[in-house]
Amino acid sequence: MAHHDPAAGLTASHAPAQFPSDDGPVVLDRRDGPHGEVVLRRHAGRYEIIANGCFLMDTSDGRSERLLVDAALDALDAPGGPRTGLRLLIGGLGVGFSLARAAAEPRWGEIAVVEREEAVIDWHRSGPLDAYSAHALDDPRVRVVEADLVGYVRDAEIRFDALCLDIDNGPDWTVTENNGTLYSPSGLVACRERLEPAGVLAVWSAQPSAGFEAALREAGFTDVRTLEVPVARGVPDMVHIGVKA
Repeated sequence: MAHHDPAAGLTASHAPAQFPSDDGPVVLDRRDGPHGEVVLRRHAGRYEIIANGCFLMDTSDGRSERLLVDAALDALDAPGGPRTGLRLLIGGLGVGFSLARAAAEPRWGEIAVVEREEAVIDWHRSGPLDAYSAHALDDPRVRVVEADLVGYVRDAEIRFDALCLDIDNGPDWTVTENNGTLYSPSGLVACRERLEPAGVLAVWSAQPSAGFEAALREAGFTDVRTLEVPVARGVPDMVHIGVKA
């Protein structure tokens, strides 16, 4: 879930009440979790999540996180037309943009969100991030799983129509070392096995990765492609897509 810091604003449908801009960052909560320190802070009119001193993501823009879900749904619709009752796994709750997008779409019949940080879940249940996930945790289709995504993908018995993964800056820039196994050949095979036939894997990235596209194909995914979302500065955000053969 580690993202760029774009300057673009929220769309109207996801814009919570505004608060005055402050002069500097204000720490709202600080926790020591199983993977180190995680902090929620307010800065320059937005909320930020910081882990072990590293900026992960903020609430300034959610276009690429929404595209992550939209692109997966589009890939599931082709070529047979719209489908309903679909089962979605979102890897990483973050500030909630992807979850809010999914909960707004009635074709998702079940939405599981895997988040390893208890603090992040709390910030959505009873904290300021609830406005950004659009109260989606109250949706009866939504189930929050407090677990490490890498282990969950390998060990869970349930299958999904789509996996939308957003826990790093991308396959080539992980937040913690263990996350790298998710993008390894065995990790991608595990993702493929967690999908129903013709299921879709979508992976958020802060930069393009031709190597990851090749790895997806080698792991048995077809229709592999990369979608771009321009940001205010720097390289565009990316969404890597692959379909289970």
